[in-house]
Formats: sequence, structure tokens, C-alpha cells
Amino acid sequence: MTSHTMTSPAQPVTADDLDRAVQLALATLRQAPAATDWDGTAGSLTWTCWETVEHLADDLFAYAAQLGPRRPPLTGEVPFVWAARREGGPANAIHADRSAGPEGLLQVLEAAGAFLVALVRVSAPEVRAHHGFGISDPEGFAAMGVVETLVHTHDLAEGLGLAWEPPAELCARTVARLFPEAPAGEDPWRTLLWCTGRADLPGHQRPVRWRWDGRPAAERTG
Repeated sequence: MTSHTMTSPAQPVTADDLDRAVQLALATLRQAPAATDWDGTAGSLTWTCWETVEHLADDLFAYAAQLGPRRPPLTGEVPFVWAARREGGPANAIHADRSAGPEGLLQVLEAAGAFLVALVRVSAPEVRAHHGFGISDPEGFAAMGVVETLVHTHDLAEGLGLAWEPPAELCARTVARLFPEAPAGEDPWRTLLWCTGRADLPGHQRPVRWRWDGRPAAERTG
């Protein structure tokens, strides 16, 4: 049972948090039986489980890329080519070699996560880089990586028939960083799923369209 008693959400989201999220996700996904069909749909998404892992790896890689240049871009993304391999599939720069199987797919995910963990660790707190949901700092990109990892592992767990519930305190701090107007006093994991349109909360209408606010709290102007 998840406890609602947790570390203060005011604490920052760190590179260690992101690394923890990625490693927990990998540990869960590696529990999928060898005969698992990774081409089945991932939860409520229209993507396959294989595509969803590639998309998650691509998210983590893209966030790392934004922090990579000495002068990070403030008006757009580092111009890698993102393209879908089929109509309706995710537009990625990162794709896994199908011949490497699920083990190789998850190794791609782990490597992409490591890129972002490393960039968050070495980037100065005053660094800012573009994201469509607000110019953000290294902590914000770490929190974005945590959201992507926790939520897409939820999608994958549904598609693969696996159990998945991440740590409450990690969810709480991530919600506090990126969804400052989220309902208070609810289960942190359920709240994160609600914030991303994947679960209901009593007394709150589920958002049809959602976005986070990646800006540092001191730089939010409305």
C-alpha cells in the first residue's frame, strides 16, 4: 500500500532520482517473459510496446541533447531528424536494432537514460534550455525524464501484463516540480497518472489535454 506520508515535495528532483526511475523501470520491463509479444499495444497508447520503449529512449536522449551544447538552444530543439517508421508511430531519432531483441531494446533505453543522467549531473544550475512546455533548467529536465519514465513504464506494464508502482516520494517531488497546480492530498502516483491523463481522481475531472510547466518556480510568470 502506498503511503501518503513522504519526503517534502519541496526537495529538488535530481540526477539520482532519474537514474533510480530508469533502473526501476528496466528491472520491471526485464521481468517480461521471453515469449512476450512486444508488438502488442502499450496500455492506452496507439503505439506498440516496442515503439513505446523507443519513444521513451528518444525522450531521454532528446532532453540530454538540449543540455549538451555549451550554449543550449532557447528557441527550439537541437535539430536532429525525428521521423516515424510507420503512419501513426512515434517520431524518433532513436531506434533499436530489431535483431538485438528485447534485451537490446532495453539496453538502448538504459544508454539513453544514462546520457540524460550525466548531462543533468554536469550542467550548472543556471543553465537554461528550450522545451515546448517552458524553458527549463537541469532539474526540470531531470523531472521531465522521470515523468516520461514512470508514465511510459505504466503504459508498458499494462501492455505487457506487469506490475508497476513507483516510489511515492519520487512521484510527489516530480509532481511538485512540473505540475504545481495538481490536486493536493491525494496518492502521489495516482496524481501523476491523473496529471498525464491516465487515471481519475475523486472530485477532479480527468484532463483531456495536459502539459507540465518546466520553468523553474522562480521564473514562472503565469
